[in-house]
Amino acid sequence: MSISVRHVLIAALCLLLLAGGYGYLRQYQPLLVLADIGAGHGPSRWKEVTQAPRRQSVAFSVNGRARTLGDLYLPADAEPAAGIVLVPGAVPQGKDDPRLVAFATTLARARFAVLAPVLSGVRELRVRPSDAREVADAFAWLASRTDLAPGGRAGIGAFSYAVGPAVLAALEPDIRERVRFIVAVGGYHDLYRSVRFFTTGYFEEDGKAGHMKPDDYGRLVFAYGAKAYLHAQRDHELIEAIAERKRRDRAADVADLVAGLSREAKAVYELAVNSDPARFAPLLAGLPPAMLADLDALSLHNKDLSRLKARLLLVHGRNDNLIPYPETLALAQAAPQGKARVWLIGRLLGHVDLSPGRVLSWQFVSQALPDIWRMLRAVAALLGERDRGKDSQWTDRSAQA
Repeated sequence: MSISVRHVLIAALCLLLLAGGYGYLRQYQPLLVLADIGAGHGPSRWKEVTQAPRRQSVAFSVNGRARTLGDLYLPADAEPAAGIVLVPGAVPQGKDDPRLVAFATTLARARFAVLAPVLSGVRELRVRPSDAREVADAFAWLASRTDLAPGGRAGIGAFSYAVGPAVLAALEPDIRERVRFIVAVGGYHDLYRSVRFFTTGYFEEDGKAGHMKPDDYGRLVFAYGAKAYLHAQRDHELIEAIAERKRRDRAADVADLVAGLSREAKAVYELAVNSDPARFAPLLAGLPPAMLADLDALSLHNKDLSRLKARLLLVHGRNDNLIPYPETLALAQAAPQGKARVWLIGRLLGHVDLSPGRVLSWQFVSQALPDIWRMLRAVAALLGERDRGKDSQWTDRSAQA
């Protein structure tokens, strides 16, 4: 994140102190943590007052299943107060994505033991149903370590399309009672609606249609993930060539490459480039059957979420152009009553990245400042999970902030 984030947060502190006086001082640590999240790998006050965490490679196996690898981040100057499994979205670098590393480091400075596991399909830009079991195993290992999750305080954090596997992991019978919380940023509820959005830009809220120009990254991830369901090597090569040509020039003509695709590969391509919501359903039906089965398995709209025991801390940007924010509202609605809290962020948060505006402009005062307050409440809630007893209740029971 850029240095302007720090300036925004410093200005916010001054204004919020004027507005809230002494009561706001109790939010000082969340402010430092939020500022450090905004700073990324850059300097921050939080880095000045805490020691750099330790990062070490770990390997473990649960109930004889395949060995899982990962990175464990530990506070340098104190024992962990809680544990969290941190799951990236579909990004090429997986657990080594610089944004994930920075966030894990921030949480470790706040006395979390952070486990970032290696998920088999992430580096291939693919989210798979089996990811849920891998996340569950990572959590089972972390939560079983009393030195990493004292008092059983442990949860799962996920971004973007990893939110689905994270919630599915929390439904696994062997860990369901032990997952205290899930913090989800930019997640989904209905995967089919999410695919329709990043291809066509259309979404619904309260029965009303909305439209936003979608991020082309969603189409790219969809096409790359589809390669696992296409058996012809020629299809893989052509999809790579199409993606490479489009990366160089989004307006490039790829008709010569598309002509060589197999029937199933062409169905994937036609859905990925479709922008007409009326054509979405028939194009979806033409996808490879195994791909449709995995989409169904990864979607949450057809799962019984009333069995969730974890508290849900849900954050979503209103301007998210990869997964629309009504998906998080739907996820909260499907959760057991009183288990979900939602923070919708206006201009300060895109999909999973902070994007501050000009400090002390009218836009800052009217939009960015309220966003910072909401994000501070979300960070405070996460830090509250670090110190919370197993059966304690939220003091702020609001469903949406």
